[in-house]
Amino acid sequence: MTDKLEPGLYIVATPIGNLSDLSPRAADVLARADLLAVEDSRVTSKLLRHVGARTAMTPYHDHNAERVRPALVERMRSAAVALVSDAGTPLVSDPGYKLVRDARAAGVPVTTVPGPSAAIAALTLAGLPTDRFAFFGFLPSKAAARASLIREAASFHGTLIFYETGPRLGASLAALHQGLGDRGAAVVREISKLHEETATGSLAELTARYAEAAPKGEIVLVVGPPAAAEAVSDAEIDAALDEAMARLSPSRAAAEVAARLRVPRRLAYERAQKLK
Repeated sequence: MTDKLEPGLYIVATPIGNLSDLSPRAADVLARADLLAVEDSRVTSKLLRHVGARTAMTPYHDHNAERVRPALVERMRSAAVALVSDAGTPLVSDPGYKLVRDARAAGVPVTTVPGPSAAIAALTLAGLPTDRFAFFGFLPSKAAARASLIREAASFHGTLIFYETGPRLGASLAALHQGLGDRGAAVVREISKLHEETATGSLAELTARYAEAAPKGEIVLVVGPPAAAEAVSDAEIDAALDEAMARLSPSRAAAEVAARLRVPRRLAYERAQKLK
């Protein structure tokens, strides 16, 4: 098709590895749009060459979004603007939601062209429960902030999904093991690429595997839900609290232990106060 698209915002999912994963509809929108709002024009140029298109591009990313968004929304009133990220579905772990929000507020039509998502693809490869899951993006690089997010994730009784990089993988796995206990997990990397790999095991096993050998490529961590709760003795709770209070305040230690051992937080806090 060569006719123009209707004006508005088109959210276009792009391949996370194999360019053949681009859907025919996505290729059509990329070719017929008036303008592409892109994360990195060098990356999107390769995709345009793949589909034989020469659509104009403009940068839209973390560093310029606040400045360029008003003009971009205004452009959508009379032109078809397609939003793409470097790989996968826009708005997942990026600030694109603000563009959608402002476009809707301006009365601009918004259309999605669904397709690849690393988080969902990794979930299908992990062999862990899929009936209830939560996506937490990238874990913070600083230890305190990372531990805080893991405590928050521990309260969700379903499968957890995180993005990660090779150099940080070992530290993140160790922190997840410490904060969540020894759950089943998977390290999924290079999805749909030549060296795609899925390593499964317990968090303890995966922490040992990647302690010194940082893998290359894009990585998704998938962590299974906690096992069915077993009776926990007061001695086990106290031992866990002793270890946690060496690092944390009694209240934060109680929250961590309650999530890890699946005991009432009030009980853990009361015992922490006695131990203190």
